[in-house]
This record gives sequence, C-alpha cells and structure tokens, in this order.
Amino acid sequence: MKNDLGGANLPALRSHNAALVLDLLRGAGEAGISRLELAERTGLTPQAVSKITARLRAEGLAREAGRRASTGGKPRTVLRLVPSAAYAVGLHLDRDELTSVLVDLAGTPVVTRTAALDLGAGAPAVLSAAAREVRELLAGAGLAPPAELAPGEGVAPGEGVAPAPAPAPAPAPAPAPGGGPGPVSDGGAGTGAAPAAGAARDTDTDPDAPSGARAEGGRSVVLGVGVAMPGPLDHPAGAPGRITGHPEWDGFPVRDVLARELGRTVVLDKDTNAAALGLALRSPTADSFAYVHLGTGLGAGLVLDGRLLRGARTGAGELGHQTVQLDGPPCGCGGRGCLEVLCLAAVARGDLAEAARVLGTGAAGLVRLLDIDRVLLGGRAVLAAPGTFERGTRAVLAELGLPTEVAVTPYAVAEGAAQLVLAPVFGK
Repeated sequence: MKNDLGGANLPALRSHNAALVLDLLRGAGEAGISRLELAERTGLTPQAVSKITARLRAEGLAREAGRRASTGGKPRTVLRLVPSAAYAVGLHLDRDELTSVLVDLAGTPVVTRTAALDLGAGAPAVLSAAAREVRELLAGAGLAPPAELAPGEGVAPGEGVAPAPAPAPAPAPAPAPGGGPGPVSDGGAGTGAAPAAGAARDTDTDPDAPSGARAEGGRSVVLGVGVAMPGPLDHPAGAPGRITGHPEWDGFPVRDVLARELGRTVVLDKDTNAAALGLALRSPTADSFAYVHLGTGLGAGLVLDGRLLRGARTGAGELGHQTVQLDGPPCGCGGRGCLEVLCLAAVARGDLAEAARVLGTGAAGLVRLLDIDRVLLGGRAVLAAPGTFERGTRAVLAELGLPTEVAVTPYAVAEGAAQLVLAPVFGK
C-alpha cells in the first residue's frame, strides 16, 4: 500500500517511526495521547518520540491538546492530530458517474461532488473531465487558485504514454509560524468539457470544516489524488485492463496521464479495492472480510487479516466474472453465465430478490474459499434496496450452513480512493 508522497513537501511524512506516531494520534482523536503513551505503544524511546512529535508540531501535523491528570507526578501533556494540516482527493470513475471527495488528514470528508460521466467517451475525454473536477474541487475549498477552464486544453488522444514528471514547485506564500509549507499550487492548465452533460454538484459539505479548508496556522498541503475505477486493473502500472463494455481503456496509462495533467501524485486502483481499503482502516480489528459491490458492475474487494489482497498480478476480487451457469447468457468479458451478467439482468427486470440470490451465491463462494468473517455489501444497486440484498444474501449463506455476518455499508468508493493516498502516511 506504499506510494510516493514526495509532492507533499512534508519531511516528517517520509519517516516510518513518524507514521507510527501519526497513526496513534489519529486513533486518539480529539482526546489526544501523551508522549509517554506514544513511547509505550510504539516501542520507541521517549527521546525519539519527543524528536518526532517536535517535528510533527513544527510542520503543523500535531498540536498540544491540554493536560491530563496524572495518578502520580506532574500532569501529562497530550497531543492530537491536526486534521486540517493536509488533504487528499478521491475520485470514483464509474461507468456513468464521476464522484469526487476532498478529505482531511483524518479521512473525514470535507466536500463531496457528483457529475454525470460516460466512461465510453474514451480515456482522454474522461481524464480531462476528471482533471477539471479536481481543480474545481480544490479551488472551491481554497486549496488551489481557480483553474483556467478554457476548452480544448485537456488530454489529447494518444498523449500520456510517458511517466509523469515531478511536479513543479508551488509558489511559496509568506512562511507561516513554525516554518511549515503553504498551500500547494494547482499545478496545471485547464481541461476540456466533460464527456457527458451534467454540472457537478456539492452533495455533502462538512459545516465544521475550517473556512477555505485551511489548516491551523494557515498551512495546508494536498498529498495527492486517489483514483478508483472498474477493473480489471494493473495496479503497479497504473493502467486498467479490459473493462467489461469498455475495451478501449485496456492498457491506457491513466495514473501517469492524470499525474502529468494535474502535477500531483496520483494513485490508481480498482473501485472495490479502494472501498475495501477504506473499510479496513475503519475496522477496530484486523479481521477478514469481502466487500461486494453491485452498481454498474459486480466485483469484490478482499481483506485478509486486515490487509488488502490484490493478488500477485493485482487481479484478485474479480467476482463478477465467475461462471455459475455453463449455458447461461453471454457476458461482455467473453464468458457465459457470469455472476455479473445474471445479477445485472435480474436488477434490470426488477427482480431484486433474484439479484440478491445471485449475489448471495457469489458471496458464498468467497466465504468457502477464504473463510472470511464478514460480507459487506455496497454499491448503488444494493443501496437502492438494502434490506432485500442483505436478507437475500444472508438467506443463501444460511441455507448452505455458512453463518457469516452480512451487512450493507454506505461507504463511498471515492472516500476509499482518497485513502489510497492517506494510508501510507499512517504506515498502512
């Protein structure tokens, strides 16, 4: 789950020990945690913890949060994370919709936007729309200057096969107290028009977020952009495979093109993997579960013992293309009787009970193969009728003697995409 966060310009984020401390600060929340507790839980010496926390405070990532009464000796000073010190963007490129979210360092959504999208419009047009959306999102939050949205300046067809160059240094504003960096510049020209009609709209804004998404002391950075899209997908290469119904995306260097267009760190993964990662980070225990997503397609994200399973060739979780009916209808993947084609056909004709039964059959296969603790259901189709899918999936598992926990989660894929950027900051 590691990735290069060099564009963040915060030296503390490059330290493994600092990541351990930051993770504990994040988990402590507003209550905070003392330096002594940090030393005990990390195994670091008190001197090492003092140096790390001094650096985190100097860079605006942590601050003192008062004192805690002691059972003996002087009261302990506690520290807490400063969520507004840094941000990440998450993008979900679905077949017909683009969702973007800005989250703070603690992973809390600040602003969420959605817009119509046509994945079949081709990679250049879609990525131009995605870049435009990122610029507008950051400009609206006060984290980048407004973009020059001149038409025709996006990604041109055939461009982007070269790796993205290092982002140009942002113009530095007057140094804030403590020497931390100022806001990161937008770092790119405008993009072309969106490939489908429909202006982006804010769907959720945190009323308690700092004005203009500024950090305490006026410092803030954008660590990068996480992008989630349908699979299959080559995670190390940052390129999708043959997406069902959209073979034109096969091998297109999405990560590198978008990184060059935005001048920012970009991380790309499957939509189901992004959601599963975000859900794993929210879990209090390192358990094993499958996130089964039914929206415009069907897939799964797998977490075993708290770790996301991508597979040796990053092809794990392609649940939708498991054959369950040998003489079934043809699927866009080239097979017949796949779970995805059967499930989506049932949804299309309004037979949600049958769709839930098919989904439950796929979930049962995962439970038997992986011996997982939970099955979490998500995606637009599931959330449109959560009770039907939860009951139907649970009934199939029960009939097969598999008493595995089943629950519906409204967790957004775009939030998980942002965690692709944030997770390495906390050593995840």
